[in-house]
Amino acid sequence: MSKPRLAIAIGDPAGIGTEVILKALSDRSLATDKLTLIGNRDLLIDRYQYLRQQIPTTIELANPANLDIIDVPLSPAIRTGIKIGQGNAASGAASFGYLDLAIDFTLAGEFDAIVTAPIAKSAWKAAGHHFPGQTELLASKANVDRFGMLFVGVSPHTGWTLRALLATTHIPLAEVSSALTPALLSLKLGLLVECLRADFGLQSGTIAIAGLNPHSGEGGQLGIEEVQWMEDWLQTARDDYPDYQLLGLLPPDTMWVKPGQAWFGTHPQPQAADAYLALYHDQGLIPVKLMAFDRATNTTIGLPFVRTSPDHGTAFDIAGLGIADDRSMRAAIQLAVELVAARAKSPS
Repeated sequence: MSKPRLAIAIGDPAGIGTEVILKALSDRSLATDKLTLIGNRDLLIDRYQYLRQQIPTTIELANPANLDIIDVPLSPAIRTGIKIGQGNAASGAASFGYLDLAIDFTLAGEFDAIVTAPIAKSAWKAAGHHFPGQTELLASKANVDRFGMLFVGVSPHTGWTLRALLATTHIPLAEVSSALTPALLSLKLGLLVECLRADFGLQSGTIAIAGLNPHSGEGGQLGIEEVQWMEDWLQTARDDYPDYQLLGLLPPDTMWVKPGQAWFGTHPQPQAADAYLALYHDQGLIPVKLMAFDRATNTTIGLPFVRTSPDHGTAFDIAGLGIADDRSMRAAIQLAVELVAARAKSPS
């Protein structure tokens, strides 16, 4: 098949997005004529020149002059308001505009996938854009209400693939219990199964599902949600997906032992699951980032196109220093290519 057409939205221009993109695209195998940056051309050139002065010549940077760029003009007020390391309304307006245009082009059929560099939610809010994050903007513009945040990482130690989906995402911890319902868990599990089949070729497998409370409630002694409705929901889900072994409700503290062993190779037969369903943000992302902070990729499942992103933020504190690690951005680009190819081969 032809090479997938990728759009890279360059994210918050005050953060490390430009740096990790230019570092990643110094890999000639990634910088192809099917890859397009979406951002402000002059700002990209300025950042390249600035970083070239900060980074030893032994570290390669792709030169924007050699890249395909869809130029997103910035007003003089926004352009002068963007400062390296300072997320603000100007940088939020720019990053929102980049992603907004990338989505429009992709929905119009110009691209097969979007890779997004990090944005700052506070900067979006300061600019008047009240979305919890890029995921929600993508879903809104694509007009889908079934979507999820899946984190994927391939272990450099063993080659094992970690896949972790969040049931709830950017909400306060105090709201998690009320947000979790049988309908929500069914929606997320259904998305996960669809993804495993279409994107990873797993027509059967094992999915581990976390409990909500310590020790999964310990029979109602440490929380009632498990005995009140979650155990009944899980039994119904097992009937709905006979091709998948659904493990759960697993105590959240021990659920991550086997994936840790599989990632680091500390056990000869770790018997890790093919995918993990965590019920809230930190329950899933603390272990994921402990294992795979520099290699994991966030992919939004449920969209009509592929979207991936590095599993890190804008890192304003190190922006412009030339020390940002680009491995997660490389992984995001590589995963986007793989997922586009997998969906092309998957039965519709």
